[in-house]
Amino acid sequence: MMKYVQNLGKSLMLPVAVLPAAAILMGIGYWIDPYGWGEGNLIAAFLIAAGSSIIDYIPLLFAVGIALGMSKGKDGAAALSGLVAYLVITNVLSADSVALYQGVDPGEVNAAFGNIENAFVGIISGIIASVLYNKFSHVKLPDALAFFSGKRLVPILSAAVMVAVSLIFIIVWPVVYSGLVSFATNISQLGSVGAGLYGFFNRLLIPTGLHHALNAVFWFDVAGINDIGNFWSSDGELGVTGMYQAGFFPIMMFGLPAAALAMYHTAKSKQKKQVASLLMAASVAAFFTGVTEPLEFSFMFLAPALYVVHAVLTGLSLFIASTFGWTAGFGFSAGLVDFTLSSRLPLANQPYMLIVQGLVFAVIYYTIFRVLIVKFNFKTPGREDLETSEEDTTTQKTDKDLSATAEKIYLGLGGYDNVTNIDNCATRLRVEVRDSANINEQQIKSAGVPAVNVVGKHSVQVIVGTNVQFVADEVNKLHEVKTTT
Repeated sequence: MMKYVQNLGKSLMLPVAVLPAAAILMGIGYWIDPYGWGEGNLIAAFLIAAGSSIIDYIPLLFAVGIALGMSKGKDGAAALSGLVAYLVITNVLSADSVALYQGVDPGEVNAAFGNIENAFVGIISGIIASVLYNKFSHVKLPDALAFFSGKRLVPILSAAVMVAVSLIFIIVWPVVYSGLVSFATNISQLGSVGAGLYGFFNRLLIPTGLHHALNAVFWFDVAGINDIGNFWSSDGELGVTGMYQAGFFPIMMFGLPAAALAMYHTAKSKQKKQVASLLMAASVAAFFTGVTEPLEFSFMFLAPALYVVHAVLTGLSLFIASTFGWTAGFGFSAGLVDFTLSSRLPLANQPYMLIVQGLVFAVIYYTIFRVLIVKFNFKTPGREDLETSEEDTTTQKTDKDLSATAEKIYLGLGGYDNVTNIDNCATRLRVEVRDSANINEQQIKSAGVPAVNVVGKHSVQVIVGTNVQFVADEVNKLHEVKTTT
């Protein structure tokens, strides 16, 4: 199960990698026009729209990315199936659709269905699509239905299965959502302890998207708290209003970037360059804009225990800020942009103490993450097990070198007459051949690769290194040329 969850985490890296850029675009746009959000500035509107086009569709990106990453062969048909699965359940269970089923106005539908487009549904859609692809992508139907055989069958099955899943969700989802709203309302009466509990469950529920149920209670006017609205309108009590926002600043601006630094320092030396760009971009997004999903999803499934620690520390941060009455607020998220803007408002109370708290939490995050990662060998980004311990012989190669390497490998595999399919994983070319007896291992090794593994009569693995994708692309180009000629 842990291995499966870690594979899920790896599959999320593709969509997660694009999120920091989107977050920064939105952050800059919001910084240019913090009150109108683009209404008063064309450039701000342009940047916010560009960033929103990605950030607002995180669940959809997860559905496609997981379906692709968890499927055998990483085939595009699996990604399409993930898309189909997500679109089916989110449209079947949209507020307008449910209103139609129940014969009521959309405004009378349970609020849970207004939150059906969330990360949890995206993840479930991707997982189901990948399972269906792995099981049914090679199924042959009777001749009358042959057109729908194999890979074409999977999106159709995904749609059918998600209709069944929707029937379950239409009963379960409102119960879960309403229960969380009731829970949040109760803990709101516990003062600083309640703020801490809110922070803990807010982070813990991020993977499911159900944190919005808690946010609705504390940030908006579901239960009369309306922490965000009251803070920005200066309609509240100094040192109290803002208590459900302030504690996030030390975490998002300092704690998580420090955790990213710990993950970088504990990454394997061969993989540090690969993870540095992701962790750096995600840290900038968290500090500047308060968008933390790129960082959180980078280790959430790879090391679930660390994510629980993160949730605990978030709760502790909100408890401390609330206890001392240090307050600041946000309209977008708890990043530098909102901190700078909110620190001038009448209800901001000693906001710069949150910076001090953040620096302390940075040390705590870095220390705890580094110790736990090393002690328990958590597979955080850059610590995944490579399939070979050999040196990556292609790390410094130019495009011309890669092309020459690919040509030697392709010829050594027997070329077009022997190669039937080319795929790759993290470090290996996985090649299907007509007969492995026809390959020339010495010729393949002359390309500078560490090793060649003959898995069976029709399967060969060529250990290349972390630049395997680029070599695979070049080999595929050679094979396509031969196919067309």
